[in-house]
Amino acid sequence: MAREGRIALGMSGGVDSAVSAALLMRAGYEVVGVTCRFHDGEASDAAASDAAAVCERLGIAHVERDCSDAFERRVVVPFVESYACGFTPSPCIGCNASCKLPELLEVASELGCDQVATGHYARIARYQATGRFVVKTALDARKDQSYMLALLSQEQLARLVLPLGAITKAEVRVIAADLRLPVAEKPESQDNCFVEGDYRDFLRNRCVASESGDVVDRKGRILGRHTGLPNYTVGQRKGIGIAAAKPYYVVGKDIALNRLVVGFANEALMKAVHVGDVNWQALDGLIEPREAMGKLRYRSSAAPCIIEPEGGRRVRIVLREAQPMTAPGQYAVMYEGDTVLGGGMIEEVEQA
Repeated sequence: MAREGRIALGMSGGVDSAVSAALLMRAGYEVVGVTCRFHDGEASDAAASDAAAVCERLGIAHVERDCSDAFERRVVVPFVESYACGFTPSPCIGCNASCKLPELLEVASELGCDQVATGHYARIARYQATGRFVVKTALDARKDQSYMLALLSQEQLARLVLPLGAITKAEVRVIAADLRLPVAEKPESQDNCFVEGDYRDFLRNRCVASESGDVVDRKGRILGRHTGLPNYTVGQRKGIGIAAAKPYYVVGKDIALNRLVVGFANEALMKAVHVGDVNWQALDGLIEPREAMGKLRYRSSAAPCIIEPEGGRRVRIVLREAQPMTAPGQYAVMYEGDTVLGGGMIEEVEQA
């Protein structure tokens, strides 16, 4: 980290951003804690209160900003629309690039801060071959969040500092305890911050149609009934409600006929995915096939693959070995070693 300047730190009210503030102060920054409130509710109130308590403990300024309108437009509405189209969205990765960083950068500019920081476990570097800014994996592989930052632009990365990229979560807890920060023992936050309880209830409240229909196998034979396509995701095994000698998996959705397509484990594998609107970090673009590692969902390991350009910002990621199916709407992030090449939304899955 550079050792000078005024910096705006996104304060979520958790231990990671709290320790990030302390580390930035040690590095010589003048830190301003910024809490962007993306939605209303008790959890949001508690997070803002915790962030304010941390800032008071550290003796730094704390600013709150209401970002709920932007969050609704850029995150919640696309989330609902994706489910209505048969996708299974992953809102957090898109939110970082389309809402959280833009809002934090706007506040930073108003406060006279050239840089911003967050408590993500990842690193920012320059890719030697192109000189472009890239996200690199955290040294603590168990906490690595490079996947979640794959959609960040060059302009965003140029102003971003990540204090936790080179330390472990255990070290973060120790630092927080040593500093007697009020959130030192606070547990991890939930992944989807705006859906409390069952996401199906949230979608029903947003008027997403959930009409029952046929469950069919890959040959079109009717096996039973489903309760509404938004209630299922590709790759799902439990909760399908079809009795058989071997468990069924969801392998597709036929939106036009309102059919849920299922298959056995050997039919629930994919050989490739098509990815649209790729955000390239290390590269300016892709003009020929390239070996890489592909991570096709946040909680999975990266797998060897070949990235094939399909024109524009679309690519086909061909897996060296078939993998369990992931759902359209999730994100594919491509790596070269510990470096993010780029990422984008999976629009189509090719079954193995």
